[in-house]
Amino acid sequence: MCNFTAFTQEKESTLNTITVANDSIVQNDSIAPVKKKEAIQYIIEHTAEDYILEDVVHKKVKLYNQAHVIYDEYDIVSGEILIDYNNNTVKAKGIPDENGKYSQLPIFKSTGNETTQDSLIFNYKTKKAIIYGLETEQDGINTLGEKTKRVNDSTIFVRNIIFTTSDPRNPDYYLKTTKAKIVPGKKIITGPTNLVLADVPTPAIFPFAYFPLTKKRTSGIIFPTYGESFSQGFFLQNGGYYLAISDYFDLKLTGDIYSNSSWGFNAASTYKVRYKFSGNFSFNYDNLISGIEGFESYNVRKNFNLRWSHSQDSKASPNNRFSASVNLGSSQYFQQSINESNIGMSLQNTLNSSISYYKKFVGTPFNINVTASHSQNTNTEIVTATLPSIQLNMDRLQPFAPKNGTAKNALEKIGLTYSFKTENRISANEDDFFSKKMFKNAKNGAQHNVSLSTNMKVLKYFSLSPSINYREVWYSQEIEKNYDATENKVVNDTISGFTTYRDYSTSASLSTTVYGMFKFKNSKIKAIRHTIRPSVSYSYKPDFGSYYKEVQSDETGSEYTTYSPFEGSIYGGPSTGVTNAIGFSLANSIEAKVADKDNLEGEDKKVNILNSLNVSTNYNFAAEKFKLSNFNLSAGTTLFKKMNLNFGGTLDPYALNDEGTRINAFSYKNGGPLVRLTSAHFSTVYSFSSKDFDKKRNGETSKEDEETTAYDQDMFGQNQQNTNDFANQPKEEDDKKDENKSLPQYISAMPWNLRFTNTITYSNTTGDGRISHNTLYISGDVELSPGWKVGVSSGYDFVNNGIPSTNLRFTRDLSSWNMSFNWTPLGNNSSYYFFIGVKSSVLSDLKWDKHGVNRNF
Repeated sequence: MCNFTAFTQEKESTLNTITVANDSIVQNDSIAPVKKKEAIQYIIEHTAEDYILEDVVHKKVKLYNQAHVIYDEYDIVSGEILIDYNNNTVKAKGIPDENGKYSQLPIFKSTGNETTQDSLIFNYKTKKAIIYGLETEQDGINTLGEKTKRVNDSTIFVRNIIFTTSDPRNPDYYLKTTKAKIVPGKKIITGPTNLVLADVPTPAIFPFAYFPLTKKRTSGIIFPTYGESFSQGFFLQNGGYYLAISDYFDLKLTGDIYSNSSWGFNAASTYKVRYKFSGNFSFNYDNLISGIEGFESYNVRKNFNLRWSHSQDSKASPNNRFSASVNLGSSQYFQQSINESNIGMSLQNTLNSSISYYKKFVGTPFNINVTASHSQNTNTEIVTATLPSIQLNMDRLQPFAPKNGTAKNALEKIGLTYSFKTENRISANEDDFFSKKMFKNAKNGAQHNVSLSTNMKVLKYFSLSPSINYREVWYSQEIEKNYDATENKVVNDTISGFTTYRDYSTSASLSTTVYGMFKFKNSKIKAIRHTIRPSVSYSYKPDFGSYYKEVQSDETGSEYTTYSPFEGSIYGGPSTGVTNAIGFSLANSIEAKVADKDNLEGEDKKVNILNSLNVSTNYNFAAEKFKLSNFNLSAGTTLFKKMNLNFGGTLDPYALNDEGTRINAFSYKNGGPLVRLTSAHFSTVYSFSSKDFDKKRNGETSKEDEETTAYDQDMFGQNQQNTNDFANQPKEEDDKKDENKSLPQYISAMPWNLRFTNTITYSNTTGDGRISHNTLYISGDVELSPGWKVGVSSGYDFVNNGIPSTNLRFTRDLSSWNMSFNWTPLGNNSSYYFFIGVKSSVLSDLKWDKHGVNRNF
């Protein structure tokens, strides 16, 4: 049933359908047209499923079952609606069933807002409303109020109201207040508010509460977290202010204070311009005090860390690229920081940074790459930086190639390449970095490389690639050595001024590919193919000993030592002695062709049996001794589609004497083996989970089953992120999905996953073969029940007979809440972190966390 009803205020008649129009007006030259005001501005449109009763005498219309009323931008859907034209009101309520339970509760819609309530009275003339049992959602916050007065679209007053991010009809928790003001899309302001958990009031009572309702980022105060440290005592961490500067850039400023006068400062920023670039920046500074002033144990450590990551969208500029990955600071920051527990970084021995800019000169074969890099050893605290490195490259030019078509013969394939590189390299102690001292010992230089090469087919199956290389190196200083008779030793002097040297070499390589096929009949394995790629190379480089000088080395003047004036320079010096060497290399791979019963088209699938098995060496005819170089061996394969096995080793053909010194005699001639294994390393990575067994039962496979990474992010334990780190908070959309998603009900199976890696290093340079490193790392998680997850990351060092790192973690999904406990019980980085808080970022301050750290320095 559908009807349109309107009542005029000038006449007492009631019509089912009225079309309102202007009265006709007589127009003449002397009388201006007069336009009468319309009786009504909008037509009330209404429908109902069962019936529509119109009381013409009392000017009322009753709608029943799926009643629907539309007036202007207001839309009301309810079980029962009564329109009263005397009072200009619309009354809506639900329909009770035989048990007295109401259904089809009123849904009130206006521009950008939608609410559900038990009943309402709406005045379509004044646009005001009285609502009973209000239920609405504003930017992730569900509200349920007893009585609501809607003043207009921008102001709503509510009494006896609760706020929650869970189900408002059956909430896990809620904030209860007697009165509140709601400005849709902007804010919620309440009076005294009490936190209620599982319908049990808590002592947490707030004098007022303010909830910003905006989809945009807003500036505001960041409340700190508190905890206790073994060395610094009680603390407040990560309290400060968040600045939503623009839609593209933000800034978070926080600080830490400790009861023993230690303090810290942190700044973080995230920025993004769509289709151009994005990145994040953080700076952390700690002033940590341990012990009591005046005692020997008193110590002050000032540590800092700067991290910056910047990436450019590939579509922004194909000929210009800028990127940055910076991680520099104090070597002991990750070991001693109380505010940050980054297990992976605390186990690393180096910090690395790189900032680069690339530009392609369109219309020319040239491109330039400018790089600034830094490498810092956290054990020795030595920093090596390149500030900057500039490299100019020329694309390969083929001067004899045809203008149309591709090059075919050796002459047409001749190519010329050129590169120019200059560096300014600095090496200094960590304490001298960013000071004037770091530039005193700076080394710089420039290097030119020119290469001319081609390739051709020989005897149909072989490929021959000859090349000629020329290098010229420039320096701004050189070393001059003199004998000091007073101190009876050789001293070095640095002579400033332009100096240079040049060298050149020639080489050629001959390679081919050999295939061996082994076919099988009446077998699932149809064939096995062995691919062999042998290669023979020859290189020649003359003696450039003319650049070397001699210096007296004893007081009698009878002994002299040869030295290079370019000793210790960044590109080194020219080589001495003639190089006349031939090299050999052999690469192998084995794969099988297996029938795939799941392929509907009958195609076979390839299975890698041996990914690689490579061996290489060379023989220098011009060398006075040790003409044959070591054999370098490497191999790798994948087992069970999930386990990666990698092996590498060095084989020495020469023997050792009784003192363990390498001698110029082949090992087998000295009573030893044909070759000696001097060093080797082995690593394996394997991960599997309960899903793998489920897929096997169901006959399912996926690409994920065939791939595994070297290290999982949880292999050494999860990092402890502070709850005020906005970058790690889930998105609002994800929160809503999680809250509405019902947890699975486990009957017997419990989802689990397990990952492990093992690395072994063997050393036998002097004949005392030993395993110098053998560590096994294991990490796994298991869901004990829906919402309960337990994980552990640990390992064992078989050489030192100790546990290198252990991390235990427990998480609990409490529907609208999250609870977690992260514990590192052993080592200098021992710490724990407990957190329970609301998932939604709107109420992220509704939390409780406890952080305890033990840092010994």
